[in-house]
Amino acid sequence: MTAEKRSAEVADDEVLKRVKLEVTGDIKERDAGITLYLSDLPGFTGQIKQRYTDFLVNEITMEGEVVHLVDKGFKVPKRNAEPKMSDEERKAQKQAEYAKREAFEVEEELKASLIDIFGEEDFNKIVDVYKNAQKMESQKSFDDKATRTKIHQLIRQAFNNELESVTTAENTFKIARNNRNSRVNKQTLVESTKDENGVENYGYGPAKEFIHFTLHKENKDTMEAVNVLTKLMRVPNKLVRYAGTKDRRAVTCQRLSISGVNLERLNALNRTLKGMIIGGYKYSDVSMNLGELNGNEFHIVIRDAKVDPACGKSLKEVLEAGSKSLVDNGFVNYYGLQRFGTFSISTHTIGKELLLGNWRAAIEMILSDQENILPASKEARQLWAQNRDPYEAMKKMPKQCIAENAILHTLSNHRKEESGDFGTGAYHDAIMKIPRNLRTMYVHAYQSYVWNKVASKRIELFGTDIRVGDLVIIEKDEDKQTDKADGSTSDDDFDEDLRSADFIRAKALTEEEVKSGKYTIEDVVLPTPGFDILYPSSDELKQLYVDIMGADGMDPFDMRRKVRDFSLAGSYRNIIQKPKNFEYKIIQYEDPVQQIVNTDLEILNNQRAKENHQKYMKAKLERYVPDKPGSRTAVVLKFQLGTSAYATMALRELMKLETSRRGDMCAVTSST
Repeated sequence: MTAEKRSAEVADDEVLKRVKLEVTGDIKERDAGITLYLSDLPGFTGQIKQRYTDFLVNEITMEGEVVHLVDKGFKVPKRNAEPKMSDEERKAQKQAEYAKREAFEVEEELKASLIDIFGEEDFNKIVDVYKNAQKMESQKSFDDKATRTKIHQLIRQAFNNELESVTTAENTFKIARNNRNSRVNKQTLVESTKDENGVENYGYGPAKEFIHFTLHKENKDTMEAVNVLTKLMRVPNKLVRYAGTKDRRAVTCQRLSISGVNLERLNALNRTLKGMIIGGYKYSDVSMNLGELNGNEFHIVIRDAKVDPACGKSLKEVLEAGSKSLVDNGFVNYYGLQRFGTFSISTHTIGKELLLGNWRAAIEMILSDQENILPASKEARQLWAQNRDPYEAMKKMPKQCIAENAILHTLSNHRKEESGDFGTGAYHDAIMKIPRNLRTMYVHAYQSYVWNKVASKRIELFGTDIRVGDLVIIEKDEDKQTDKADGSTSDDDFDEDLRSADFIRAKALTEEEVKSGKYTIEDVVLPTPGFDILYPSSDELKQLYVDIMGADGMDPFDMRRKVRDFSLAGSYRNIIQKPKNFEYKIIQYEDPVQQIVNTDLEILNNQRAKENHQKYMKAKLERYVPDKPGSRTAVVLKFQLGTSAYATMALRELMKLETSRRGDMCAVTSST
């Protein structure tokens, strides 16, 4: 064994010892760099997400419109079924059809044109195709595209649209009879989909490549919902695009786009969907794209709201002061704990090992038997820990454990080395078989961890005053090349990942710009570590990255990796976020599970029922359920946040409570 290999194994063993220390408990905010509040005002306790309907999220489009469910698609009118024919009638119809075809003659002018093009022998074969449902291929080939187009049209015209012609790779023509008369049926179908105003596709107009639609979902994340839609339609996931992902433990409303499917087929999904409904269709020439949104609007119910009597203030007084501070000063725009996974070992810890190239250590973390883990996967994890047999562990691993199954399946196809363990190459292969979105999630979580740590230190050291060297986003008309980290403008293998036309650039503020009053702390951004961002120019701020990442054995100025997916370009994130259109209500209620806000679907159903003079619930016609007296108190918040901001971080600032990775809140204790 070489000294280099022996050294690597010793390092791996040290990492594995750390893994064993991290498999219990749950990470706290401080573990993810979340440590500061912007105000020292008192908060209040309460429970969020007790019901899915306590957390409503509505996407805000690029045009600033809040997305709501305005319909549940459309009803397809019943088409009159053709009367069934008896066997004798069917036989008579076939005979009449046969006689009609036998007597058919091509118009003389069209006949002459076809003979001139194909020759008499091939023309007779085409006629035979029409009369006897045969197939034929022309002897001649036609290289000119315009000529081929005219021939296709001529064949349809001569034979009443009942022959289909296709061009082969050699530019010959294959011709067959289409008994379904598809072109005629297509026009008939278009006519059958027109609304009362004569607009086709049930009033949505001429079909285009993409259909945009609204998705209303409950207790499902966006990717899970997309998987359901595409599975039912039997199309690839990549055909569905969306601007951003939405919470699982919530009721959410957002826009998506899909291509390659029929509108009627898409609309028919509502008959089988559970916890989801779609509507609001619109044809478009372009698809949705990630990031094409202006944020989200939230309606959040906080149940059993109480203040600490020691603060000497009422709930209304605490809310009034806290809300004013939140609107005026904002909150630290931390990446919320949801960013760091739901298991005992945080995703950023795994990301760190991947960035260091410790494949074995990362896999041990992913496969480890942790306290907070999917219960059904426990036996598989214990089997792996006991005998390191990937095949046996894989048989017990639940299918929903995607990363774990990818690793075990890959390792089962590798042989162990003399040491009795798999080699570095096998562990690397296993990591690379994890779906790309999952394996990059780990390293992005590490970037988020570093950002949180730096943001906390930046505010701890300098408060919310702007300083020379702080970064702000460059205006569109400014030079976008000024912030290349190494001063270069070269095109290398990584640049194609950056979408340079849309990539956000930043600059460091000068003393003159700080004094100008043009910028505030709202404009200041911090970068996540990467090779294509600018770090703050002041030595103090830059050193924060060096110290934090240095403790993990990394250099913020060296973020390129041999594995392309782990080469991080970096991005920028505002230090402070301020909610917009902030409102709050204090509501009394009695029943612990009483509904307090209505979803878009409930409002739509009851409004339609009322309009149609059907039975409806008056309490469900608007967003807020009418107040009822009771001994319990709830706080209802409504506000809007920009893209990538976490509502739980706004709640944290207002309530002064620790958040969890489930997205709820818990009281801060001395043990935290």
